[in-house]
Amino acid sequence: MDRLEKYQTGILFIAVIVGVCLGQIAPIAQSAEMLILPFLLLMLYGLFLNIPLKQIKQSFQHKRFFWASLLLNFVWTPLLAWGLGAVFLNDHPALWLGFILLLVTPCTDWYLVFTAMAKGNVPLAASLLPVNLLLQLLLLPLYLLLFGGTTELPSLQSAAQGAMGVLVIPFALAYGTRGVLKKRKRFLEQKLVPFFSSAQLLFLTLAVMALFASQSQSLFQHASHLLSLLLPIFLFFIINFCIALATGKWLSFSYKDTASLQLTVLARNSPLALAVVVAAFPGEPFIALALVIGPLLELPILALVAYALLYIKKRTHVFI
Repeated sequence: MDRLEKYQTGILFIAVIVGVCLGQIAPIAQSAEMLILPFLLLMLYGLFLNIPLKQIKQSFQHKRFFWASLLLNFVWTPLLAWGLGAVFLNDHPALWLGFILLLVTPCTDWYLVFTAMAKGNVPLAASLLPVNLLLQLLLLPLYLLLFGGTTELPSLQSAAQGAMGVLVIPFALAYGTRGVLKKRKRFLEQKLVPFFSSAQLLFLTLAVMALFASQSQSLFQHASHLLSLLLPIFLFFIINFCIALATGKWLSFSYKDTASLQLTVLARNSPLALAVVVAAFPGEPFIALALVIGPLLELPILALVAYALLYIKKRTHVFI
């Protein structure tokens, strides 16, 4: 993981604050929205340039782990996210949708760091990365239509189409680039890919800053609503921790495999969801804010989970 990515959550949080402050300057607030989409397309282009599609077949080798992970991430977790939102965020539709989109996107980067901290099976966890990423790319527009309809937000069909566009265009460009530069592999792998990999966080930060600059007045009017997110986010981590632990025990996974399952089920891919939300809902900053607040809680919680798993392994007989 790139050195700056360790501070990704803090950097994005600072971007929110800077964007809100810049939004108090009228000319900036009026022109900021035009900058959002270009920065997002550059960020996603760099992300897709790094997808190791050839590793997909590796994830099928441990079939029970593969299917357990897919069912928990793409069937159980979306239903849990919708249910928690219905109970706690029913009066705040934008936060509800942001909460759902935060939770339906499994992490594709830093979960490997926490898997290593928990002494889990890092190669097995890494083999899921391309599958998780491709599935969420395909399913995010569907989630917008399926769950967004219950939040009573307008223009969900056009938002889903916008989300699909902002994903497909950079995806196609990234793989077109790989095809064109097939004979210049050294330039691709040693120059172009590392540059865009390092610049992903910069482009996302600029997009987030532009979004909050364009919507700062609305945020000040409804800032108290953010406290509503805390309890459902904590409940998500508690419930899924117990579910993943029970699943690992039921399927007779080793400690390493159970730890890997835990971290892939708990860690979320907020940058991808945030990129889609910023493009699809430029006039709904509270959807995006839910995706920024979530990681502020997520990172310390994942560290605690890693230590909790090691403690359980050492002090109990839960694992084989």
